[in-house]
Amino acid sequence: MSKLNIGIILGSTRQGRLSPQVGEWVKRIADERGDANYEIVDIADYKLPLFGEADATEQATAWNNKLNSLDGFVFIVQEYNHSITGALKNALDFAREPWNNKAAGIVSYGSVGGARAAEHLRGILGELSVADVRVHPALSLFTDFENGSVFKPADLHLVNLNGMLDQVLAWSGALKTLR
Repeated sequence: MSKLNIGIILGSTRQGRLSPQVGEWVKRIADERGDANYEIVDIADYKLPLFGEADATEQATAWNNKLNSLDGFVFIVQEYNHSITGALKNALDFAREPWNNKAAGIVSYGSVGGARAAEHLRGILGELSVADVRVHPALSLFTDFENGSVFKPADLHLVNLNGMLDQVLAWSGALKTLR
């Protein structure tokens, strides 16, 4: 069986965002495993306008084609006002079928590890027929980011990251049989 394709989705588009640092960490650890093809998918690259407010056929087609090429996801989610970013919600809304029958893991960060954003994302993923896995690395802005800007994760997060990746791969492989 060929290797699964897993997208590491950066869930923020704002200037000064921290998600690229977290995404690169996830990708580095994932690539060391050698068990799947991992790639960072930056929603900022797709320039999606607000859903329903403009003709976005070109952007939506590119976004949906990217999602169709993936077997599973790892979402890098930061907590904004107790939830996910508007940009991530917008990107989720721009696709429907490309999400279906795939698995996802969540790596979150925030003042309480991004737990509230992760829980909101789980509800949205359920509606999109994405099976989210249980293991969830939750990173603290206070202990895993130096001066709130340089990502320096504690070693203890490696156990959860690898456990989450194990689950994403197992579920993604199983769900591939439904697509």
